This record gives sequence, structure tokens and C-alpha cells, in this order.
Amino acid sequence: MAATTSAVTTTTAADGTVALITMDDGKANALSTSMIADISAALDDAVADEACVAAVLAGRAGRFSGGFDLGVMQSGDMSAIVNLVADGGALVRKIYGCGLPVIAACTGHAVAAGALMLVGSDVRVGAEGPFKIGLNEVAIGLTLPDWAHTIAFERLSKRHIQRAIANARLTDPTVAVDVGFLDRVVAPEQVIDAALEEAAAMAPLDRGAYRRTMSGFRKPTLDTMDAQIAADRAQAS
Repeated sequence: MAATTSAVTTTTAADGTVALITMDDGKANALSTSMIADISAALDDAVADEACVAAVLAGRAGRFSGGFDLGVMQSGDMSAIVNLVADGGALVRKIYGCGLPVIAACTGHAVAAGALMLVGSDVRVGAEGPFKIGLNEVAIGLTLPDWAHTIAFERLSKRHIQRAIANARLTDPTVAVDVGFLDRVVAPEQVIDAALEEAAAMAPLDRGAYRRTMSGFRKPTLDTMDAQIAADRAQAS
């Protein structure tokens, strides 16, 4: 059975153990306030389902996510911009601190906040092809928020992080594996199935032990992100 809210649809694997959360707004899969809220709610539902062992976060063919809603980001409304970016930070933080493993099925382009969702995911499977992946903020006149720096330094290759952040380098999926945005690349028609297989492989993990282990393992990063997101929100008030 599928549950649909706006551009986010959640289905479950045949055995009910994996939640497949799919983003598809028919365009860039931009992270609007409503899209962020719907992804967050879908993750909460997966964690609340005792039968669920993992969640897969996917885009549609050719597009994972183009990042934050440019209509807001270019609006000049600083309160709206700051709140949207803080909401995005809270989502990436939720993905990274989720009580279940989150596997990203990167179905195509993933830039800016879309790439940060990959950074927050446990395992990232990408579709091979002429897709762009990375953090292009500096190239379009934006600055990454502090919370994004924090998680990027945690997950991206130290050999590549200068070019990934300061030089706004976008790469194809194969190079994105070396940078740290992806873990493996498969044919486009296989990316969803491969991500579901990665998720199903998490079944032997004890949910409580996983949650406690990841909470401790990632606590310093999560605590820092919490403080940075709160500081950003304070600017908008």
C-alpha cells in the first residue's frame, strides 16, 4: 500500500521490512518547506514501524534532488531563506541521526542540498550516467551553512573536500564515489533495486543496538549540527 503526500510517496517492500520513500515533483525535486516536511514525516513513520529494518530515499529517473527551492532562495526574504535552510539542515540531521539505516538511491542529478542528503545517508547507491553530483553553492553566489560544513567534513574525502566545497566542483557519479557522495554506482535501471537490496541486508541488525550505537558514534556531529541549526533559526526570529 502506498501513502502519498504532495510529491513524496512511501511504499513498502513486499515483505514489509523496507520503506521506499520517493521524491517526484515532476521537476527538479526541489526541497521546499512542504517537501522537507513530507520526507521527514515519512522517515518518522518508518522508524515507528517495528517491522521496518531500513528506509530507502529515492528520486525519479534522472533526478535525485536539485537542492533548495530557488523560488525561496532568490526571493530576497531573508527570514524565509534562513528558515528553509534550517529546515533542510534538520532533515539532513534526521537522516544522519535516524534510528534506522537510510539508503539513498541517487537516481540522477544531486546538487546542493540534494547532495547533502546523500552525505547524510548511511549507504549511497548512484545511477551511472552523465549526472552532476556535488555542492555548487559558491558557483551560484551562495555560502554553505555551518551545519553543512560539519557533516561534509565528517563524510567527504579529505583529499577532495577543498574542491567539493570551496571550488564548487560537480562530478559524475563515478568520481562522486571517490569524493564521498556515493558508495557504489550501478546501471540506472538497477539503482532502486540495488538500494533496496542494501536496505534488506540491514535486516540482521538489532534495531535497538543500531540506534544506540549510531547515537553514540555520531553524537558529536549531531550535537554540533543541532547547535548550528538552532543558531541559524535564531537569526530569522
